[in-house]
Amino acid sequence: MARILIIDDEAPIRRVLREILENESYQVDEAANGMEALKLVKEQEFDAVFCDIKMPEMDGIEVLEAIRKESDVPVIMLSGHANTENAIEAFQKGAFNFLQKPPDLGALLLTLRNALEKKNLTAENKVLKKAVKSQHKMIGESAPMLEIREMIAKVAPTNARVLITGENGTGKELVARQLHELSTRSGGPFIEVNCAAIPSELIESELFGHEKGSFTSAIKQKKGNFELADTGTLFLDEIGDMSLSAQAKVLRALQENKIVRVGGEKEIPVNVRIVAATNKNLKAEIEKGNFREDLYHRLSVVVINVPPLRERKDDIPLLVSNFMESIAQDMGKPVPTFMPEAMEMLQQYQWTGNIRELHNIVERLAIFCGDTITQDDVVRYGNPLN
Repeated sequence: MARILIIDDEAPIRRVLREILENESYQVDEAANGMEALKLVKEQEFDAVFCDIKMPEMDGIEVLEAIRKESDVPVIMLSGHANTENAIEAFQKGAFNFLQKPPDLGALLLTLRNALEKKNLTAENKVLKKAVKSQHKMIGESAPMLEIREMIAKVAPTNARVLITGENGTGKELVARQLHELSTRSGGPFIEVNCAAIPSELIESELFGHEKGSFTSAIKQKKGNFELADTGTLFLDEIGDMSLSAQAKVLRALQENKIVRVGGEKEIPVNVRIVAATNKNLKAEIEKGNFREDLYHRLSVVVINVPPLRERKDDIPLLVSNFMESIAQDMGKPVPTFMPEAMEMLQQYQWTGNIRELHNIVERLAIFCGDTITQDDVVRYGNPLN
């Protein structure tokens, strides 16, 4: 049941609003002035607030400003002397809506429903953002991980291009996301392009977009990832698999900060930070003629190498604990306990598939094992490829 706070110095107005809202099954609290209202807001959580504009001692706008410092609860302003200036000021100070007294019953209830919907969406977004951050956080306190964190902290606030190297499954994307989150571009988009997963004939369209009719299936104009990542970060994963023709266009975009859509002629300015990653030795690829040396130097202002899991075995207990907690929560079961010898065995494996392989095995153990995971369980269900 949603809880609503009514702030108004006139008792009859409060009574009428209370009757309307309680008739709609809302729980209602009242405050006769701003100070009383702020005390209530600090003490308990409300889902929406109705606040009068004209009140003695502390007017509605002042109350609105004070509430905004304490909570993001939607505030609907009420006024018997509504004018454009009051409405504009209320919206500027963060009001959800502005209604004239006495409010139309339909408009009041519709506004309240919209306010409650917005609050629920805001809460869901916070949960989702927290979940995404948790999903993409870097785990580990080993010397190699501390060194990577230190590099990220120094590089992230700059616009320097970064090349992330390492085997498959080591967590290169996590490094890229951390660089974005700690940068001045964190409010902008983070766009990921897996260069190995896109056919060579489509990679240029994905990166730069295309104009309608530029090729058979181009039935409408499409923006590319360079445009979509404007003001943010473009993460080019597995860039070592990009075709030479696409490499040439990427190089030009980096040199000029402009792109041209496939089939187009107009130059479009773009403001993106490029972070690239590869599991290949790009210097060896240059020698073979598979990668442009000039593009390599453009991309590798800073190089961050993510070590394989076998070189950071001290992090395995932390990773296992984090993975198991998340997996068990998703499965709705208690978090199992690892016997010391079971954890020691996991630390002895070579982990050719790195963190991805470890996550898969932890998930398997969570599915098939009970409250305690033993060495025999690891032997039976681990089955790593060593």
